[in-house]
Amino acid sequence: MKKTTTPWTAHILTLFPEMFPGPLGFSITGKALEEKIWSLKLINLQNFSKKGPKYVDDKPYGGGSGMIIKSEIIHEALKKITKKIKNNCSLIYLTPKGKKLDQKKIKSFAIKNNLILVCGKYEGIDQRVIDTWKMEEISMGDYILSGGEIAAMSLIDSCVRLLPNVLGSEDSLESETFENNLLEYPQYTKPREWLGKKVPEVLLSGNHKKIKEWKKKESIKLTKIKRPDLFKKVVKK
Repeated sequence: MKKTTTPWTAHILTLFPEMFPGPLGFSITGKALEEKIWSLKLINLQNFSKKGPKYVDDKPYGGGSGMIIKSEIIHEALKKITKKIKNNCSLIYLTPKGKKLDQKKIKSFAIKNNLILVCGKYEGIDQRVIDTWKMEEISMGDYILSGGEIAAMSLIDSCVRLLPNVLGSEDSLESETFENNLLEYPQYTKPREWLGKKVPEVLLSGNHKKIKEWKKKESIKLTKIKRPDLFKKVVKK
């Protein structure tokens, strides 16, 4: 792994910056942080709401529980960060809908100079900002966390252990399966149109039967594309 003049940096987009560095401030990662082998940059998403910190999310179109973080909040935060980061960077959204993280992927992140981690909360983030920024969706495994912060800490820990002058070893990831073996369908919230991208009309129709059918169809499609291993289990049922 090549050495760099600047420390490996993790940029965290979160609604709860006070959670960091948390466990990362201790033991191997904590020592490496003190020695400036790596650095941590925290971006509070609440600072990017024009109406105040209480307006960072909204109810999902098409119904459902929980709240969705608005696309424009994350979009503005990313614009600010990427002005300073021109290249050699990975942009990651931590989600159970993503590809399962493994040691090979960890190594690819560790050789980059910068890592941007988007931490979702509640029911996640608007699908349009994921598509617009072409985020790499990463899952820690087939289980659900209350937010992306703990997942971000785990991913960072795995990367830091591989950096020069930090004692490290390869970790194996333990996996489980979703109860229904299907990934969640795309989520959308206000506004109806953002950067020319519109919310699927069926979610605005009020037709609950069609909405339910759309969600199931999208779930099956996403599972087939992103997690063929899970899709095989669905087909067998």
